[in-house]
Amino acid sequence: MTNTIRLTPLDNAVQHHHHDYHQIVIGLSGYAEFEIAGHGGVVAPLSGCLVPANVEHYYEGIGDNRQLIIDLPDDAVSLTGGQRELRRLFDRPGYFSLDESLQHYLNFLVQEMARAQHAPGDLLVTTLLSSLHARLGATLLSPPAARRLARLLDIARLERYVHERLNRRISVADLARVACLSEAHFAERFRDQTGLTPYQFVMRLRLDTARQLTTSTQLPLAEIAERTGFANQSALSHAFRRHYGHPPIQLRRIAR
Repeated sequence: MTNTIRLTPLDNAVQHHHHDYHQIVIGLSGYAEFEIAGHGGVVAPLSGCLVPANVEHYYEGIGDNRQLIIDLPDDAVSLTGGQRELRRLFDRPGYFSLDESLQHYLNFLVQEMARAQHAPGDLLVTTLLSSLHARLGATLLSPPAARRLARLLDIARLERYVHERLNRRISVADLARVACLSEAHFAERFRDQTGLTPYQFVMRLRLDTARQLTTSTQLPLAEIAERTGFANQSALSHAFRRHYGHPPIQLRRIAR
């Protein structure tokens, strides 16, 4: 038989079942929580889990999420013949992360799915399985390690979000939605990971941009304040002095 491959979100309510085929779930966006044969973990973007056949598992999508899911019957082309060794991937449940090479391959696979009239063939899936199998010793994570990985926030993504909206009000709730977490859960994770509160993080990005505009452009300070989300020039100067020890007008004089 052949495999089944699809892109789909997971339900935001807890579900549980078992099935007579093996399954791989890889996160594309958002998060999903899993418990496979009593082993809990979180599938974050560019990480995944292995679900052996006939093993009961629970799962729940967290907010907006999108997963690549591959169903593999025991007699699938990718697991038979010369590929029988790949069945060892499913000897037990496990969690894994994708290295840079596999991230590129995942992007290629998703693009092929979007372009093709039908799902990618067995060869593409077999290549993914072979690559995972080759990396098994280095990347298969225990459930505690998977949870630690999943707790890491995508700070670069949050920075891009803030920079794209720097002239607007940005709340903790806004950032929490980007991370697909509750506001309280996000704030706790963010401080643990960065040592900053979300407010300090946004303020630092505002001031960094204001400093760059002050030294590299001739824009009026009032316009710089507007572009970087301060109510007025006075608010910018006050925050600037508190953070850098001097007002922006003094920095501009020095730069000149």
